[in-house]
Amino acid sequence: VACAAAVATIQTIFQDDLLTAVNRQSALLRNELASALAHLPYIGDIRGKGLFFGIELVADKESKSPLSKATLADKRIKQRAMENGLMCYPMGGTIDGVNGHHILLAPPFIIQSHHIDELVGKLS
Repeated sequence: VACAAAVATIQTIFQDDLLTAVNRQSALLRNELASALAHLPYIGDIRGKGLFFGIELVADKESKSPLSKATLADKRIKQRAMENGLMCYPMGGTIDGVNGHHILLAPPFIIQSHHIDELVGKLS
């Protein structure tokens, strides 16, 4: 059964040309995230591969010094995201196990342009 599910998944990836769609949507997501967030003083970096993106949160954009644990940025972002209907993965302690924060985004391969607009709108 597990092998049949794996084969069906692989067939769908090729039949629906999902890899081409992922590359197209990845470029759109990268551009929209950069347009909406890169200018903010607490965004240190936006990076990703495919549809898996990380947004680094910093205390100072120039030095890229990390946010302290005391900001509770990960918990506050998670709460606001959930209130706005956005599923994302904010994390803390990513520099030294205590300080440093980031947000992970991992939308599905079938994401459409209007979903990317909604995702970025809710995140920003």
